Amino acid sequence: MIFSISWTTTILSLVTKVILLTSSNGTGLHFVSAFQTPIFEKSVSKTAPSKSEGVEIQLPNFDELFGRIQKVSPLAKLVIEQSGSGPGGGFAKIDDNHEPSMKWKKVESNKRKIVHQIEKIDNFQDLGCPIIRMRSSLQGQCIPKLFADIITTLEGRKNWDPQIAGVQEIYPIYDTDMANLAMGVGKYGDCCRLGVGYVQLKSNIGVDPREQLTIAGVQEFENGSALLWATEMEEWNNHLFPPGPRCTRAKTHLFSVALVPTGQDSFDVEYILQFELGGKMPTFFSTPLLIETLKNMFVYAKSCFEDENVFNSYLEEQKKNPLEDRHSILMTP
Repeated sequence: MIFSISWTTTILSLVTKVILLTSSNGTGLHFVSAFQTPIFEKSVSKTAPSKSEGVEIQLPNFDELFGRIQKVSPLAKLVIEQSGSGPGGGFAKIDDNHEPSMKWKKVESNKRKIVHQIEKIDNFQDLGCPIIRMRSSLQGQCIPKLFADIITTLEGRKNWDPQIAGVQEIYPIYDTDMANLAMGVGKYGDCCRLGVGYVQLKSNIGVDPREQLTIAGVQEFENGSALLWATEMEEWNNHLFPPGPRCTRAKTHLFSVALVPTGQDSFDVEYILQFELGGKMPTFFSTPLLIETLKNMFVYAKSCFEDENVFNSYLEEQKKNPLEDRHSILMTP
């Protein structure tokens, strides 16, 4: 599976928003100390077989991965810490000051909008691109698979991302029990899906086609919360790319979506993304386009969770295989 993002084609209408998204000091830069441990290490590699014979998937350092996610996403931190004990609580229970060294800059804030808060840190980790944090509160029952399909399937993505050319999970893991063992059983919920995905992005004005190779997964928790996550594979995993000519590489450095039920028919969403487009387009131009595309995703997500036909089909599927009925040897009592 794959989580990534591209930019919209409405460039001219967004040019006026560029200045609003740069910092008041004119540089647009906020620096934070680098994370000390890499997510992937070439010399110390844990792998797991995929469903494709002979193909091994390099697993990330899950403690480092989820540690980073918790530092930038207070809602994800809440999800992991609660780990299925009682109702989630949502934004009402988060601590926005749990990482004071990270200076988030407010981009937008309006409680009446679907995305009611947008923040960013420019040049995060000195990678040349910002990390973006978006918050939304949606109506409908929290169904992680529906939200994941909006992002990870071509059928879902084409409804809000005009640049998408292809999305496919090329190497699903053979057995999620292996992922749970590598993570530490129950430490980060239950990994119900994991795999390597490939994304193709169309060319745009002044931008060549792009491609991505990421590892991504879905963690579910007994209280109904969930965490979607992804990060780009390292260059030494390039042999996993499908055959064909290579495009400019775009990279999802860090991605997470924390989903927390706030009632029987409502849930909070915190969306984190650090996306590097690649090439020479400056971030002060690409970032507003990226934000507008993500807003479109939330508009589409809202319509899906409020559409009874769409919603009920996922709800019936979820009822057939609820988390508490799974009989994996790794499930804690």
